[in-house]
Amino acid sequence: MTLAFRVLVTPHFERLFRKLDKRHSGLSNTYEMAISILHADPHNRGRKHAIKKLEGVKPGEGQYRLRLGRWRFRYDILGQDVVLHYCGLRREDTYR
Repeated sequence: MTLAFRVLVTPHFERLFRKLDKRHSGLSNTYEMAISILHADPHNRGRKHAIKKLEGVKPGEGQYRLRLGRWRFRYDILGQDVVLHYCGLRREDTYR
């Protein structure tokens, strides 16, 4: 039996999300998908999702990154809590 994780957001995340949601209509659906993934498997033990543990990032700064299309979500795992710190679009010039 696997325990479900509780997903929490920081005030910074809420501000970013509200600002981006006004300009990008598909963000709400992507956010719901991210919540369901993080609720079930934030460590990505099943290797089904594009989750990466970032090197050199301290706790409280978003040690993990979830990639969903062009969207990026950064979060920390504290026990059974997943704390979302950041959501944003991938930069246009990242892979050029």
